[in-house]
Amino acid sequence: MAKILIIHGPNLNLLGTRQPALYGKTSLKAIDQELLNIAKGHQLECFQSNAENEIIDKIQNAREDGVQVIIINPAALTHTSIAMRDAFLAVKIPFYEVHLSNIHARETFRHISYFSDIAIGVVSGFGPQGYYAALQAAIEKFS
Repeated sequence: MAKILIIHGPNLNLLGTRQPALYGKTSLKAIDQELLNIAKGHQLECFQSNAENEIIDKIQNAREDGVQVIIINPAALTHTSIAMRDAFLAVKIPFYEVHLSNIHARETFRHISYFSDIAIGVVSGFGPQGYYAALQAAIEKFS
């Protein structure tokens, strides 16, 4: 059985109420519940933070915690956080990058990701389904 860490970045705690036309009406709590349903038999931890340093600490501690794969929606940190990228490179834990919206159909600055080139896979633009697809892929690959 796989040990999987889900990381939700800044402002994702506002899902369901924040720009629903762009991000949908599904709450983060509902997404996490569905992820737990999909992960039956696997060890899954869901974590959300608005603080870059807390996310970096979580990534760094994941190796010691025996995490086999990470699924992350870095949110706005996608386009700014070299420190998070360095954390992933340091711990060498494979990860999937997820975005609810299609970042390539948005503002030009959102087209750049500091994670896509080192991720196993990237899912963008499918709403909560992107999380579920990444989790299914992780389960198949790491079980």
